[in-house]
Amino acid sequence: MANLGVACVQLTSTKDWMANLSQALLLMERAMVNQPRLIVLPENVFLFDAKQMREVALSDATAKILSAVGRFAIENNVFVLIGSHPMAHDQFGNLISDGRVRQASILVGPDGKQVARYDKVHLFDVDVADKASSYRESRFIEPGEVNPVVVQIDGVSLGLTVCYDLRFPELYRCLAELGAEVVVVPSAFTFKTGEAHWHTLLQARAIENQFYIAGVDQVGWHNEIRQTYGHTVAYSPWGELLDSMDESDQGSIYFKVDTEYLREVRAAMPCLKHRRL
Repeated sequence: MANLGVACVQLTSTKDWMANLSQALLLMERAMVNQPRLIVLPENVFLFDAKQMREVALSDATAKILSAVGRFAIENNVFVLIGSHPMAHDQFGNLISDGRVRQASILVGPDGKQVARYDKVHLFDVDVADKASSYRESRFIEPGEVNPVVVQIDGVSLGLTVCYDLRFPELYRCLAELGAEVVVVPSAFTFKTGEAHWHTLLQARAIENQFYIAGVDQVGWHNEIRQTYGHTVAYSPWGELLDSMDESDQGSIYFKVDTEYLREVRAAMPCLKHRRL
């Protein structure tokens, strides 16, 4: 059996990647008070501006960001998950030819090197009753391959997803079938949709798949029309609330993945074994 300490950082990113990097590193340093083994950052953590994504992806900014995160991981002996960062190349090194980027969730190991990468599959092309009113991620982002990612950290199986993926339960069932024991959802959930569905969806994914789940969200106003919900939160395989924040704070939550408890939940109510479809 294994345990994994996880810290999830909530912050308000803007279009200034250097300021975002400084703030993220500060909050990560503060999160180390709980001595986590894994730190998770939200979606769009270093750049909250779709129009700059391609430019930043092709500039030396991306190398500087990855280098800074790698140094932090080495100095603190932790894994760091960059919730998402725009990448101009796919996972095979091919340049995306139409001017878009991939929303890549990148796991950096304690040696400072990339351990795993997951490219966001589901793109947020919806209309919302807020100041932005319309969201069309596919204008700037190319969806990743449908290739669920589960990676091992100290004997614990971690599943990777991003934001809008949360509304597609089949992806989470695939991760469960691949052995995921904890799944993270780095996000930039809008305030309106978060207020309506954030906690319900996260708790449902945890209960129906009997794994730990953490929703790691952006928070507050990022510009004059974009507001995110915050409420970074973690749930147990039984749907218990483990830790949470609200819509006003920048900071972090902390929880522990206990694989023995997970196995007890699954043994007592073996839903995954009882499936007929």
